[in-house]
Amino acid sequence: MTLLEAISTAVASQERVDSQSDYPFSLSQEGIFANVKPKVESPNPGTLVNPITGWEVSGSDAELIKLGKSFSSKLKSKLKDTNRFDKGEFVSMLKQFLEKIGEKVGVPGGENEEMKDLVENTELLMGKDVAGLVWGNKACSDVQKMVEKTGVFMGRDVSGLVLKGCVRLEMWELVETLVSNSLVDHSLNSYLVSSLVEKQRSDLLCVVIKQASDLGASELLSILKYFLCPSKEAVSTMVKVREEWDSQALLAIEKLSNKEVSKKSRVAEEASILLMVAHDGFSPSELCLHYLLASSDVDEVMFSSAVSKLNGNEMRSFIRYLSKWMKKYERFPQAGPCPKAASMLGLKLCDWVPKLEDVTKCLGLIIDENFSTLALYSDLHEELKAIERVADGLASESKLCGFVANVAERLKLGDANN
Repeated sequence: MTLLEAISTAVASQERVDSQSDYPFSLSQEGIFANVKPKVESPNPGTLVNPITGWEVSGSDAELIKLGKSFSSKLKSKLKDTNRFDKGEFVSMLKQFLEKIGEKVGVPGGENEEMKDLVENTELLMGKDVAGLVWGNKACSDVQKMVEKTGVFMGRDVSGLVLKGCVRLEMWELVETLVSNSLVDHSLNSYLVSSLVEKQRSDLLCVVIKQASDLGASELLSILKYFLCPSKEAVSTMVKVREEWDSQALLAIEKLSNKEVSKKSRVAEEASILLMVAHDGFSPSELCLHYLLASSDVDEVMFSSAVSKLNGNEMRSFIRYLSKWMKKYERFPQAGPCPKAASMLGLKLCDWVPKLEDVTKCLGLIIDENFSTLALYSDLHEELKAIERVADGLASESKLCGFVANVAERLKLGDANN
């Protein structure tokens, strides 16, 4: 067992403290430092630590903490028996909690009186069950907006409990809202990834990859295994990811065709080439892998550990995926990063196209970690030789480009001196 595996195992085996934190969110500093004073009149300047008095949590923060603890205890008891706890009751509880938070922090987000009366009248006339069907989607949508506005005041522990409730009740829109707004603590990454893999929520796994900054080796391995050798059921859930790439590719073509703004035409051209390269010829599961390769937040050591545990079929799929990328960059050398496309044209997926550097680094990790195993798979030998030829060609081109760039720079300096 490696040192990394030993540490990971020890961390995973630790029992998580079930008690809620006394300070679950960043406290307001208003009025705190003004009241802080040294405990003694003449503190010793040579002492590193001097006691103080006057520090206390503000009244508004204390009320928010009390609200969170009360809601947490109620939700915990409800989640013990999800057979008697349905989505409607969960949404209602969460909505009331968030409304109270909004009142405390001065963020409006609840329903207006007219809408409340309408919902109540529907319940009276048709019953709560039918009213839930009529207004359920709207209520869920309202809660999503409220989470975006006031979710940061829920605190880490309450957010984690809400996430578990959403997963158990399969309220995936709320899960996406929590993840997208960075309200999921890193300690829940393992639970979240394993749950999404089990439920085959490919689209939400991509959201987790984009948002999470500290995925561990076990989470990365689960994600790699899921996308490299997906089941038929898993592939069917990747339609949403494919549609997003389709939509962005079509939008890029539309932006390129629109010549109204000349400054954007160059960016549109670069973006359309980049998205075309990333879109064409890749399967839905491979489109999902784009996010993992392009992420700057994936730790290289953790990724290397995950790659070393892939089996033969998974390595075969990964190498063929990376081989596609190498051939793409050989065929379209003009394709490159387009950082302005997201802000100028709304082409956000340009930020999630793996660079040539990402691809080659990943190939190097696979070969370093699995060299002896790869040697046993004769069907991959030709694939690896083809990758080597492409890599040699790209390396030769980069040397030539470097030489030309140096000559151009010297000519510029010569013109400036003259």
